[in-house]
This record gives sequence, structure tokens and C-alpha cells, in this order.
Amino acid sequence: MKSADVANKFSEEDIDRIIQMAWEDRTPFEAIEFQFGLKEKEVIEFMRLNSKESSFRMWRKRMTGRGTKHLQKRVAVDPRFKCTLQRSISMNKISKR
Repeated sequence: MKSADVANKFSEEDIDRIIQMAWEDRTPFEAIEFQFGLKEKEVIEFMRLNSKESSFRMWRKRMTGRGTKHLQKRVAVDPRFKCTLQRSISMNKISKR
């Protein structure tokens, strides 16, 4: 994918959203593919073209080996995020001031 293709294919809003989704830990590459049609390798190239070099390196280092970026690698009993303190909060065990 060339930068000219990216400019023609996506609006500025779409470009910003793709970058945001790529940086989010819990947004899998499959969600980006479903919404924008970019496979993982295309997302990597997209990020290379639309980020500063240092930002791209930082993103790649962060994403390498991250299981949450792939639906098949996720190890979750409950697919929804739940804070570990949620149970104690809902049982009203928070000390009152």
C-alpha cells in the first residue's frame, strides 16, 4: 500500500481512527480488518506510512507478541473487561469517609 493509496482510500477521520485502534491494547487486528479492510501486515505498513519513525518503532515494540491484538490468542473466560475490584465495589465494601 502506497501513501497515495492511503490518502485516496481513507478520510482523515478514518486514518485517525485506524491509528487509534492500532494503539489500543484490546482492539484486535481482526476488528480493524472488519471495519476498514486492512489485514495485519497492511496495518503495519499503514502505521509506518502515517507515523513518525520513532512512534512507529515504539508501536511495533509494544505490539510484538501482544496476545490481545489477536482474537485467537486471547485467553479470556469472560470476553468483557471487568476490573478486579468490581466485585467488591458492587458488594458495597468500600470504606466510607
